Amino acid sequence: MTDKEKVRKSFSVFDHVLVPKHEIVPKEEAERIIEKYGGKAVLFPLISSNDPAVIALGAKPGDLIRIIRRSPTGKTSIYYRLVIRE
Repeated sequence: MTDKEKVRKSFSVFDHVLVPKHEIVPKEEAERIIEKYGGKAVLFPLISSNDPAVIALGAKPGDLIRIIRRSPTGKTSIYYRLVIRE
């Protein structure tokens, strides 16, 4: 069993109150989002393939991750991160 598999089975990082919702953006939708925000994936903020949330999702380098954050005021903000190998 690899370290990533152990992390995935031992606990869910998403159960913690401070960890926002993360999801892998489907490829076709990711292409539209990348085009909307400048046309280059490398311009997006990065997230390591070793990040516990990325490991839990099973995301791979090159995947686009959508992070949905809720503020105490009730507003929702959406952020995107590009998974890179580290």
